[in-house]
Amino acid sequence: MNVSQIGGSLSKEQIDFYNTEGYLVIPNLLQEEDLAQAIEAMTTKVSQIAEELMEAGLIHDKLEGRPFKYRLAELFKDLTADHFLKYGRSWRDRIPGYFHLMSNPKILDAVESLIGGELFSNPVYNTRPKIPKVAAGAVPWHQDKSYWPDANSNPVITVWIPLVDANEINGCLHIKPRTHRKRLLKWHQESDTGTGYTALRESQLGKTETVVLPVSAGSAILFNDRCLHMSTPNLSDEVRWSVDLRYQPTDQDPMPGHGAGFLARSYKYPDRIATLEDWLANRIEHSPVSPG
Repeated sequence: MNVSQIGGSLSKEQIDFYNTEGYLVIPNLLQEEDLAQAIEAMTTKVSQIAEELMEAGLIHDKLEGRPFKYRLAELFKDLTADHFLKYGRSWRDRIPGYFHLMSNPKILDAVESLIGGELFSNPVYNTRPKIPKVAAGAVPWHQDKSYWPDANSNPVITVWIPLVDANEINGCLHIKPRTHRKRLLKWHQESDTGTGYTALRESQLGKTETVVLPVSAGSAILFNDRCLHMSTPNLSDEVRWSVDLRYQPTDQDPMPGHGAGFLARSYKYPDRIATLEDWLANRIEHSPVSPG
């Protein structure tokens, strides 16, 4: 393959839509087997939290038999938002299941269609367990680039994937199309939830109509890091599990201040693509051992 060629899995119509609107929905990009290892990683984390809550005397049942989409919500049902936020508004653990998801060829093929085949997985990836009644579950209007304002990383593509069906009740994504052409807007840190999310004021949102994006588990929403978006509170009785993964061309800033990303795909240097062992050791690429 010509290293300058852009391949990938998206159609011309999908690419044109993304370039014009700043986002793209890919229904059912991932199947149950693609999500299984990430869900296993999240389940492991929930079990660790349940153990801590039990040891602290905050719960009397670890609810080990409850389904994935309910268990975390039910563990915190009688606790406060502060109890939940002790574990963070989002998680960025180095558990193998996350690496397998971030390296999934279906995701990389889609991203390659937009920015080419030299792909770096940005260190800012998140698992988001949005539980009922916690204000931090609602994410205010913002641009992702507000979290890395000085980086020369444009484009950075966010790939947002729900692990359960996301809808208007449990807090799906809302987006303002075509706002990816905006400069980075002056943002502030919201103070209502104690999370310090970056946020925009109502007066900055303009007249662009908001598009609500309910999607099924395993679907993907791709969007540019300047595109205005938000999500609403979870008003259901389940956890709205999602991940947001980010990818960029390898010639952009790797943002080491945010952690260690990794080389996810390369036609120029295939022997440098990071392995699971590299990622677990915070190495951004693989260094083959020379024979002898």
